[in-house]
Amino acid sequence: MASLRPRKRTKGKPSGLFAFPRTAASFAPLTPVAFLPRIAAIHPDRIAVVHGAQRISYRQFEERARRLASALARRGIRPGQTVSAMLPNVPAMLDAHFGVPMLGAVLNTINTRLDARTVAYILDHGEAKALITDREYAAAVGPALRRLKRRPLVIDVDDPLYEGPGERLGNVEYEAFLSEGSPDFAWTPPASERQAIALNYTSGTTGNPKGVVYSHRGAFLEALGNVLAWPVSPRPVYLWTLPMFHCNGWHYPWSVTAMAGTHVCLRKVDPPLVFRLIAEHGVTHMCGAPTVLAMLINAPVEQRVKFDHVVEIETGGSSPPAKVIKAMSELGFRVTHLYGLTEVHGPSTLCVWQEAWDALGPAQQAAMVARQGVPYPTLAGQMVADAKTLEPVPADGRTIGEVMLRGSTVMLGYLKDKAATAAAFRGGWFHSGDLAVQHPDGYIEIKDRLKDIIISGGENISSIEVEIALTRHPAVLMAAVVARPDEKWGETPCAFVQLKPDTKATGEELIAFCRDQLPRFAVPKTVVFGPLPTTATGKIQKYTLRERAREL
Repeated sequence: MASLRPRKRTKGKPSGLFAFPRTAASFAPLTPVAFLPRIAAIHPDRIAVVHGAQRISYRQFEERARRLASALARRGIRPGQTVSAMLPNVPAMLDAHFGVPMLGAVLNTINTRLDARTVAYILDHGEAKALITDREYAAAVGPALRRLKRRPLVIDVDDPLYEGPGERLGNVEYEAFLSEGSPDFAWTPPASERQAIALNYTSGTTGNPKGVVYSHRGAFLEALGNVLAWPVSPRPVYLWTLPMFHCNGWHYPWSVTAMAGTHVCLRKVDPPLVFRLIAEHGVTHMCGAPTVLAMLINAPVEQRVKFDHVVEIETGGSSPPAKVIKAMSELGFRVTHLYGLTEVHGPSTLCVWQEAWDALGPAQQAAMVARQGVPYPTLAGQMVADAKTLEPVPADGRTIGEVMLRGSTVMLGYLKDKAATAAAFRGGWFHSGDLAVQHPDGYIEIKDRLKDIIISGGENISSIEVEIALTRHPAVLMAAVVARPDEKWGETPCAFVQLKPDTKATGEELIAFCRDQLPRFAVPKTVVFGPLPTTATGKIQKYTLRERAREL
């Protein structure tokens, strides 16, 4: 009789009857870079990019990406090195999403709203060898470069659509730099699909931001996940209302390209321009924080341009209020709610519409849509569980647990931080730090955050960092910062401040003080003076302050 004892297996390799060796004929590393050459071969003359009066075909888009890779290589940039980009949503940023990884380098997109100190930290920590930057951000980038011991190659984007202040800081202008490269640059897929493709920094919730590393495999799957999860039409026209620096634009530079869609660039969200571009180009899809939705809803009637089709819009960051969803529907938009984090390549869950919801009233429908939802098709696992035991909580819509995720669309880890990576991956799951319930229908709903993160206009703000900034003021004894609900921004920082005896300060004075230390979006919008409530051990009772902020 044959033994029932399981055969010894080689970890990570198939064994037994159906084991086959890996060959070039049957295996190729996954990478989203391959989308562009494919579409350029199939639809070379289709418009890939619109930027003002500029039109870039897919043939030209591929040539620009290859030129960028070639020019970087000729300037000494090597595979595995970091190329940073501090850019608005312009063609150069789309080029970078393909050209940089074509070289085998790692793309680091930087939040354009950061201050000089943080920009310098990111460039130094990520060891950037090159920086592509728009002159609009010279006020932050210039001082940041002066802080560095080693200055990277600086390439200036001098966009004709930008007419504001800002000097050129670099060695060469971007379009001239592209002319240095060859449109025939021979790129090859990565040797390993787990090779790094992108480096994105968190918002620094407990000090300096962490560098989140994405893989080619993860980016490929996340890009296809977008296509599978959202009703992306065969030929989407995508308006860039979402910053491309944010989780690589939620991977839509790759997703839209995979669908042979048209990227309509937008330097900043300007409601009259958004409405005009939707009507002019037949925009079918766009993304943005609830702030973007609020801006469109509150735009004066005379600024709105009518369009004759439904525009799909994804939102995330904080739950859109029911009245916002209803108002967007009346304007001609269909809202899809997402949930995700930088550490999981962006969106990981979405609120899939159920046919049974058709019979519900508008308020009930909005309440269902505001939930964070079910897993992306490319996410291997999701659960709401006890953070210590890893036991899933009952799906009763009441029991709170931590959202945990796993799969190839989870980051490789935090750059140069093994301890933080191990903590985030304990028990074989990525611990999101977000608290949620799971409803009987399987949909999750975020209830709170383990870390006191404030999400304002889609930007994560560390309450601790704001508190530190406030306590630097000579009159401040203690400070506690919590989220205050805001119709436009979703949330804004609300500071509760206890002054030192015999000192004086005004709210306006403290707000101005913080502006010199923090990004504009992190500066408190409200300051309340008085003694801070504390526990017997001296810990500030933030839950009490949250209630006060809500009452305000």
